[in-house]
Amino acid sequence: MDFLPGKVPTEVLQKIVFKRLGTKRDDVILGPSIGEDAAIVKAGKEILVMAADPITGAEEWLGWLAVNVSANDVATCGVQPRWFTSSILLHRDSKEELIDKICSQMSKAADQLNIAIIGGHCEITLGLEHSIVTGYAMGVAEDGKFVTSSGAKIGNKIILTKGSGIEGTAILASDRRRELLKAFDESFVKRATRFFEKISVVNDAIKAFKTGGVSAMHDPTEGGVAGGLHELADAANVGFKVYEERISVPEETRRICAYFEIDPLQLISSGSLLIVAKEEKTEEILCELSQNDICASVIGEVTKHSLGRKMITKKGVLINLVRPASDHLWAALAKQLTDK
Repeated sequence: MDFLPGKVPTEVLQKIVFKRLGTKRDDVILGPSIGEDAAIVKAGKEILVMAADPITGAEEWLGWLAVNVSANDVATCGVQPRWFTSSILLHRDSKEELIDKICSQMSKAADQLNIAIIGGHCEITLGLEHSIVTGYAMGVAEDGKFVTSSGAKIGNKIILTKGSGIEGTAILASDRRRELLKAFDESFVKRATRFFEKISVVNDAIKAFKTGGVSAMHDPTEGGVAGGLHELADAANVGFKVYEERISVPEETRRICAYFEIDPLQLISSGSLLIVAKEEKTEEILCELSQNDICASVIGEVTKHSLGRKMITKKGVLINLVRPASDHLWAALAKQLTDK
């Protein structure tokens, strides 16, 4: 089959990848699964949570994203990331300045999250058009407590922090800056580029988890909020009903998506966090997030699998929420530069 850019389809993961996982070990608590952000293993008396993610675009922000995106995946388990390592693959024409930029960004991001960089690898790789950085973050579950995406329960409320398309907005504002300056003023594009500063959800996740009542959390990356909701439902074998009018779309995201004619709900959304929580704890979680300057809202609820995966549009129409075939970022980046 021909693949679209981005993640391979879940059926391919189940058919090929998940059937080739080496030795089965009793100390693996959570291995590869659809909709799960991290692996969880037992090491002696401790429970370790770890996650890896490649950064394949946004070359100006490779180091920053490598740390934050992998740290986010650890934090969705309710675990503070502690350590980070990376694999830096540079295109042939790379200069020393690029290595300095990547490592400086990684150090700054790690320092902000209280993470130690403990190792890695760096090389010039033949055949690459753009440099790639893969980040790997790890943490320890305090008192052995954690959550997984599969923990979502029928009747739980679904909370979304910050809004949809955070990372995609920043990437498009950065990588398509000259194009966007034909349609928007410089201050607007600069604001959108600064969405990179909102990428971390570590604080969002840890504050929510410590408040209590959290059943599951998920980091909606490729495929955006729509894709993240489907992955949550996959992991827990449930359905959901969400309300379009409750899903925050920042002005910068809305306008840039309109310009590129893409759907903000299907735009890569690192920086957003889906929190599934018991109804009676929802207001307390929202209050805790608000007190920490994290905007959030209840966008829907978990339902029975048999009820499907629904969205009520702004016009009040009940529809099936589309599962993205490919992140709309790739569609935007593939568009030829125009003279709009």
